[in-house]
Amino acid sequence: MFSIIQAAGWPIWPLIACSILALALVIERFVSLNTAKVAPVKLLDEVLTVTRNTVPGPDVVNQLEKNSVLGEVLASGLRALNANPRCSEDELRSSMEAAGRLAAHRLERYLSALATIASAAPLMGLFGTVVGMIEIFGSQTPTGGTGGNPAQLAHGISVALYNTAFGLIVAIPSLIFWRYFRARVDGYLLTLELAAERLARHLNTLRR
Repeated sequence: MFSIIQAAGWPIWPLIACSILALALVIERFVSLNTAKVAPVKLLDEVLTVTRNTVPGPDVVNQLEKNSVLGEVLASGLRALNANPRCSEDELRSSMEAAGRLAAHRLERYLSALATIASAAPLMGLFGTVVGMIEIFGSQTPTGGTGGNPAQLAHGISVALYNTAFGLIVAIPSLIFWRYFRARVDGYLLTLELAAERLARHLNTLRR
């Protein structure tokens, strides 16, 4: 591996840094976007059961908020009712929408960085290719032959090819994971929206 890095020349080091950063972002997103941390399957049903007859107190709401991202959104609606039992339906929905926007911001964190790496890595590989081509042309003799400096010619070819390949190696997985996490976040946001809407209807029915 070290011999390949040496053959690729200095342009490969930014690509190596991007690959390490992309790997760290992918691991972090896999951990953060776990279903148990974002939207547990049975949480909404449990909240509806607890609020069947009355709105729970602040202690229960605080525990719900710490449960998951979905818990935070649902807890915001219950907290609004605890603060003002006569709040309107629009105020109740607005409180959960605000919590949902904050949750969406956290769920989408680092996705733009991963998308940037996926877009920039091929360009960085192309830059290495250009550097390699410059070295190839620099190895030519004034008469146009390539026998002036064979070592520099070989090094220029290796720089060009290795950087092109490594740029694609970094970009393709980054793009795949970015699309995967983007779809996963969109699915979670839809789940949060539908759960908040269902709880809002349930709480309005409870107050009648």
